[in-house]
Amino acid sequence: MRSAVAAALLLGGVGVGPSDAAPADAPATAAAGAFWVDPQSSAARQAAEWRRAGRADDARLIERIAVQPQAVWLHGDGAGAVVRAHVEAAAKAGRTAVLVAYFIPHRDCGAYSAGGARDAAQYRRWIEDFASGLGTGGAYVIVEPDAVAQLVAGCPRADAAERYGLLTHAVQRLKRQPNTKVYVDAGNAGWIPDERRLVAPLGKAGIAGADGFALNTSNYQTTAASTAYAHRLAKELGGGKHFVIDTSRNGNGPFQGPQSWCNPPGRALGTPPTTETGDPALDAYLWIKRPGESDGTCRGGPRAGQWWPEYALGLARRAQG
Repeated sequence: MRSAVAAALLLGGVGVGPSDAAPADAPATAAAGAFWVDPQSSAARQAAEWRRAGRADDARLIERIAVQPQAVWLHGDGAGAVVRAHVEAAAKAGRTAVLVAYFIPHRDCGAYSAGGARDAAQYRRWIEDFASGLGTGGAYVIVEPDAVAQLVAGCPRADAAERYGLLTHAVQRLKRQPNTKVYVDAGNAGWIPDERRLVAPLGKAGIAGADGFALNTSNYQTTAASTAYAHRLAKELGGGKHFVIDTSRNGNGPFQGPQSWCNPPGRALGTPPTTETGDPALDAYLWIKRPGESDGTCRGGPRAGQWWPEYALGLARRAQG
């Protein structure tokens, strides 16, 4: 069972003017807490488009996504400039950006989100560029969704020793930037059910130098199941490691059927991002996966990472509250 991460489109590639941002009567962003809300997200643009088209009810539903902070995925050349732009925008708003480093060689083992750096040398240069963009402003950085769990589950395309070395390098380089919190992705509670199988791999991936690990990226496991799993994993790692949980689409829990990770029907938005978790080891609930972006070309979806308004609308409509 895989997490079906899908790289988000780089925001810098789409020009959106102030008139296309979320409307003035959109819900307040107070629930976002410490994290930055991108006013030019696909959800914000969709809400504006539907309002212009007279679809006010649908626009209000999509604003449930637009007003929440979501991670920015970096997966191509020029990462430093994009990172810098988002970190600076977040700082001006008094918030913190959430970023995802997603460029490991043989990414996604050739599946829907295949790609990544062509070799280790390019990846090291890319991480240097990424880290330089952080400056001193700080951010939450999720390091390489799926990369560790795929090695545990089996990824013949990837050289394990090389990948672990690159992950360790990424953690160490990113942690040199002041105020940056770094979390190594550890899959989800349904993928590697025995958390003990992740202990040695995470050690090889540099978890000792990170702030902790991330769980449930792009998946649908419940917050309760993810939290319990995270505490067991943290204990197996020796205690002391914190974690973050992706709650972006877990409002109805996992789909009980085939391809449960890929655009499953009937899912819903989960707990909004916040650092107020009530659990001292749980640093934040985050929307790492951007709700409404496809997991891949399954169930009629567009390619991985592409905005899918109909799916987004369903997530928002079924959300609680």
